[in-house]
Amino acid sequence: MRSNQALALALVSFGIAVAATGGADEPKPLRYEWREVGTNHWQIKTAAGETPETTDAAEGNRGTCPPGMVQIKGKLALTAIGDELQKSICSKWINKEFPERCASFDKEKWAALRAKLPTKEMAFCIDRFEYPNRKNEYPIVYVSWFESKKICEADGKRLCTEEEWTFACEGEDALPYPYGFDRDKDACLVDKSWRWFDASAYGKSKDAITRELDKLWQGVPSGSLSKCKSPFGVYDMTGNVDEYTKSMSPTGSPAILKGGYWGPVRTRCRPSTRAHGPEHAFYQQGFRCCK
Repeated sequence: MRSNQALALALVSFGIAVAATGGADEPKPLRYEWREVGTNHWQIKTAAGETPETTDAAEGNRGTCPPGMVQIKGKLALTAIGDELQKSICSKWINKEFPERCASFDKEKWAALRAKLPTKEMAFCIDRFEYPNRKNEYPIVYVSWFESKKICEADGKRLCTEEEWTFACEGEDALPYPYGFDRDKDACLVDKSWRWFDASAYGKSKDAITRELDKLWQGVPSGSLSKCKSPFGVYDMTGNVDEYTKSMSPTGSPAILKGGYWGPVRTRCRPSTRAHGPEHAFYQQGFRCCK
């Protein structure tokens, strides 16, 4: 079961408009050609992307990981869940209201705070791109946490924990953004304008779903933005699509979304979205795998 009706009510409570059922006009031609992946997961069709082996050779950071993955090793700076401590050293706000966005963080103040934090040794492999983890192909979306977990396991991998995802994004310096301390609207795909969704389209026919996806889609193929790369060389960790991870908390939902998507949202390494259950699937939600 997909919980988009509940999401619509939640968004209305935040003052975000949700479109009603559309009129009886003739449907417009789709902008993209969509293909179904598995059961009711969707991806924009393209020519086959670059092979993982070709990308690995060009990037040079696979290490001992399987093809298409990046080796991650180092010390994660530990704080409470989220980025409340980091937010305290924002030196220039774009807006402090939900969903807050910071234009610039104070590098020196953060270095002083970070030096006092406990750390945790990390060692794992992570997909270089959002699933299906192939450069120049679009990410797969409209997939729940349960479905993401199952797909990763079928590939001999697993969903990343939220700590692993955060560390792969921020590196040992615990950067607010994968590329540094100042928000760059051109580095990653962020700050696109809202497009109101039609909650009634979900759970209907596949034609209705793909038309809704096509109307809302503002993403790009994986690896399109060369500057949207973490210190370890992992791409598109902020912006483009939200990514499911596994919660480190013993209570609450196991399904945690990281990275934000193309809209005007936080899109930093530390924040997370913790409001959805593991059955939730939506137009801008995807995942990547770890091992």
